[in-house]
Amino acid sequence: MTRKQIKEQAARYAKFVEWSDEDRCFIGRCPELFGGAVHGNDEAKVYKELCETVEEWIELLQRDGARLPEPLTRKKFSGKFVLRVEPALHRRIAAKALAAGESLNSYCVKALVKA
Repeated sequence: MTRKQIKEQAARYAKFVEWSDEDRCFIGRCPELFGGAVHGNDEAKVYKELCETVEEWIELLQRDGARLPEPLTRKKFSGKFVLRVEPALHRRIAAKALAAGESLNSYCVKALVKA
């Protein structure tokens, strides 16, 4: 794989850089490829290091003959998933949806959008 192809492949994976109050620094992650993280005090530098780390991971996986995971952006989603909650919470959310004049599904979708 050429350097250009590795960069193109790396661009397909979601990368997150967030401030961590606990660690008092920025944490950069690419959960689709690896469980670890990069960190530092400069957000832009953390993102740059994260991008380089993703490229290194892709290069290593390719070299080892491992199949790259399908990027989240390419996966097909049905729009349905099952969420298990305690019965009391289910009852409470159903009551709130009823009070709002909405279906349980519509009420939950609105709540998830805000999350």
